[in-house]
Amino acid sequence: MDVLIHLFVALHIIGIASLLGGFLTQLKAMGQGTARFVPAMFHGALVMLVTGALLVGLNQADDQPVNNIKIGVKLALLIVILGLVYVKRDEETVEKRLFGLVGALTTVNVFIAVLWT
Repeated sequence: MDVLIHLFVALHIIGIASLLGGFLTQLKAMGQGTARFVPAMFHGALVMLVTGALLVGLNQADDQPVNNIKIGVKLALLIVILGLVYVKRDEETVEKRLFGLVGALTTVNVFIAVLWT
């Protein structure tokens, strides 16, 4: 079970990297007002959602403690991120504030994962 959990943790981190990396590659464009949500951001958020749900289930099946409040907060943030990226993914440009919000929420989600014990 540990190998499977570690595999999904690695995939979860890849999803985070895709979402945050997509944001970071668009920072210069954001400054110019031409940023857009790239497909990697949408796919990264989806990977995070699926692997996160699987990790919760696998940890519970392995009788490991799961902080449901922490998971709920992270899930709520991810749903907002995923919703924004999904709705605006086909637009040529995204407003600076909205694009920055996705980056900020993603960063907050990472800090919650790491610092909330």
